[in-house]
Amino acid sequence: MAIDPCNILLTGRVAVVTGGGEGIGRGIAEGLAAFGASVAIWERNADTCASAAESTGALGIVTDVRDSEQVDAALERTATELANPSNVNNAGGVFHSPLLDTSENGWDALYKSNLRHVLLCTQRVARRLVDAGQPGSVINVTSIEGARAAPGYAAYAAAKAGVINYTKTAALELARTIFGSTRLPRT
Repeated sequence: MAIDPCNILLTGRVAVVTGGGEGIGRGIAEGLAAFGASVAIWERNADTCASAAESTGALGIVTDVRDSEQVDAALERTATELANPSNVNNAGGVFHSPLLDTSENGWDALYKSNLRHVLLCTQRVARRLVDAGQPGSVINVTSIEGARAAPGYAAYAAAKAGVINYTKTAALELARTIFGSTRLPRT
């Protein structure tokens, strides 16, 4: 049974969706907008960022969420143009990389794409909300690979497991102001 947007409105709420230019992230951005939220899409691909922003009526900000300076700039612009946001950390990436073949660069790339940005975005959004005394939410989208063995994907699985445990810890630390949750999409 589908949820009717009239029964659960997000009017007056602002949400950032990282990696919102396509795939799951775009679907999340569309859903939040359909329920009345003002949405900011932080996406590193300029074309998909513009397309998703136009189709959802969102604020599109070309941002590489692996870079702290870009995250800070995107958050400042989002807060200025919309308001202090809640956050959906959806950005990520994967490639096949068996344990014995994984280079340090490959490990670092998967870590930055799947875990580092969760720290950067969660920390900055949560800090802004806590400082303003505002409630909010942080939703970290991860993968079933974070909870099970994934031969050929050790670095990816380790990063996604990190997202799960980071989210649990952040939820406990920020329980009075921020509600943290993890969603495992069915893949």
